[in-house]
Amino acid sequence: MSETYDPENLLDRHSKPATLAVQYERGKRRERELLDRHLGLEGGDAISIGCGWHPGRHLLPAPQWRLVAADLDPERPRQAVQRGFADEGLQGAAGELHALPDASFDVVLHRLVLHHVAFQGSLEPCLAEAHRLLRPGGALVAIEPNLFHPIGATLALANRAGLGVRVHGTPDDIPLSPRRLMAQARAAGLAPQLHAVSFSWRRLPVAAQRAVGALDRHGSAPGLRWAGHTFMLIARR
Repeated sequence: MSETYDPENLLDRHSKPATLAVQYERGKRRERELLDRHLGLEGGDAISIGCGWHPGRHLLPAPQWRLVAADLDPERPRQAVQRGFADEGLQGAAGELHALPDASFDVVLHRLVLHHVAFQGSLEPCLAEAHRLLRPGGALVAIEPNLFHPIGATLALANRAGLGVRVHGTPDDIPLSPRRLMAQARAAGLAPQLHAVSFSWRRLPVAAQRAVGALDRHGSAPGLRWAGHTFMLIARR
């Protein structure tokens, strides 16, 4: 579970909800585009771990995918099922779903989750859990903010200075190094590939979002894939 969020932070005081929503919707479309192109699976069983209020149904649509929503807060999976965003819900924390049988899923999804986990400790239990839960040929899919992007680097500096809550509302938004995450995935026995989801930032004016977002179509290029504001890791078992 993520840390308490303070809405009276610097960035939110200067951001319009409509501006944030434009990039959010663009990001979801781009995530789906990347997964359709690179996952190589048309359906199966999936689990969204640390699902929050949005378990990722836009990525894994019904009826092709049976989606289980898992979160430490039991209300979130329950609401996901009730709203039709998941087929089943369960309570449990990332890296601690020990009761689930081995090789239960074709996809293990961590959507904007691992950077919160990294605030609390190592990501190794989450990656080992993904390897255990995946069937052969299945994939861990992780979507995370990028330490190598200028915004990610700036937020990391704010966190290091103890200004995380004041600047962006929470201490546990920890932009991740895609290079390090790929190495950790390999160490867990997974074969990773990396793609930039979007180069833009949701707090930019809409015209600037569109201009910078024009780079998104090149997000799988060898050099540019490391530089997105958010990235997608697809790590196959």
